[in-house]
Formats: sequence, C-alpha cells, structure tokens
Amino acid sequence: MWIDTHCHLDADEFDSDRDAVVDRARAAGVSMLVIPPGHVDHFDKAARVAHQYGFAYALGLHPLWIDRAREEHIDVLRGAVEAALPDARFVAIGEIGLDFFVAGLNRDRQEWFYREQLRVARDFDLSVILHVRRSADVLLKHLRRIDVRGGIAHAFNGSEQQARQFIERGFRLGFGGAMTYAGSLRIRRFAAELPEEAIVLETDAPDIPPVWLRDDGKVLRNEPGELPRIAQTMMELRGIEADDLAARNRVNAAAALPRLAALLERDAVRSPG
Repeated sequence: MWIDTHCHLDADEFDSDRDAVVDRARAAGVSMLVIPPGHVDHFDKAARVAHQYGFAYALGLHPLWIDRAREEHIDVLRGAVEAALPDARFVAIGEIGLDFFVAGLNRDRQEWFYREQLRVARDFDLSVILHVRRSADVLLKHLRRIDVRGGIAHAFNGSEQQARQFIERGFRLGFGGAMTYAGSLRIRRFAAELPEEAIVLETDAPDIPPVWLRDDGKVLRNEPGELPRIAQTMMELRGIEADDLAARNRVNAAAALPRLAALLERDAVRSPG
C-alpha cells in the first residue's frame, strides 16, 4: 500500500476527472492520500474530497496565498480545526510555511501567518505540514519558539544541517517528483543517504511533475498515480525493494502524523481483507 503524503486532490485542475484520477491511483497501488488545502475557500472542499474517496486531509493557509488572506482567517482556521477534531480524516495543520523564492511576496506577512498557524497547531496538539522553499532557517527559528509535535517538511531542499534540525524536531522530509531529475543532486543525495526513518513519499500533484511528465517543453499534470514510479527512483538510490519502501513510508507517515496512524488502523479494522 502506497501513501501519498502530499497531494492537492482538491485542486481545481482535477475537477473535470477526479474520479478517473483516483481510479488510476488505486490501480497503481496508492490507497491513501493526505490532502492539504491552501486557502479557507478550499477547507470544505478538501474535507469533502477526502470523505468521498476515503482519504485524509489537513487545514491550513499556504504561503503563496497569503496575499489573499486576511488576519481574521486565522480565527476561521481555528474554528475549522476545532470543528474537525472529531473527524478521523482530519490529520494535520497544513500546508503552511514560508516561500522566499517567489518574487513579490511579503515576508513579514508570511511570517505572521506562519507563526499564528503554528500556535493553532500547538494549541490543538497537531502535526504540521510545512512548505519549505529557501526558507528553512526562518521556519526553524519559529519552530524553536513555538513548539509543535512535528510533522512533514514537504519537498525538502535545504542543507544537511537544516535537514538534521528538522529531523531532531520530529519532522520527516518529503520526496517527490524533484527527486527524479538527474540534476537534483542534493535532493537525490538526501534520498539515498538520510536515515530510513526520516523519509516520506509524496507527489504534490498536480504540481512538481516527475521527469517523464516533461517532454519537448511541455509539462503535463502530475497525479497521485505517479507515486509508485517516483518511488522507483528512491528504490534505486537506496537499493531497497518496493515492498520494503512502501512499508517504511507507511511507518514514517504514521509517525509524522499520529492522527493518520489512527485513521489507517481504523480503516484496516473495517476492511480486514
């Protein structure tokens, strides 16, 4: 059983054929997704999609959408989290974080929303799913001040020292399509050398397409069904078999997101076959 720890199945790009996307994912052996929305407008949609297909979801404000967010949306998030706590399919706060790559984004505003969302996670004792793009040191600075129970550093591409600091704080590091590029030397080295308990797999679909979805300048939509083939890259880098990697990914995802662990256990009991 493959788990995609980061898939935007709620994205508008999937509205026209979401059933077929899920069918392809299941046919490929992907049986669980974690769906992190990015804006309050998608909170209900992410939950609805998760319930429709038997997946999991998070709640959070993505840094790339912060310019459209209002400070009162933190109160909206807090209320949504409180309401979602009885829902077994709600597993984390996310996707939250900082993006210092995209030009024109207000860093101070990003940091304010990030800090406030960490406080929500701390207050409800929830794991977080982090957006990390050229921002690892600042993310870690705030994590030292606002302690949360860990989670996943999605699409990690920082330094070895930063990786170690995230791991020490209870985070697993997410690896997806970027790992499939021969030129992604640091990501591929991490995928090969990090402790086995530190890694999780993801697609970030419809984003970060693997190398085979780029051809002659065209970029095709990424899908959760690509996860096993993405995982093949890690198998080759680490010298590990598919069953072993899938099992390790499951253990690590469950450790990073304890509410996901409870959901997986519940679903297994309900479907013992």
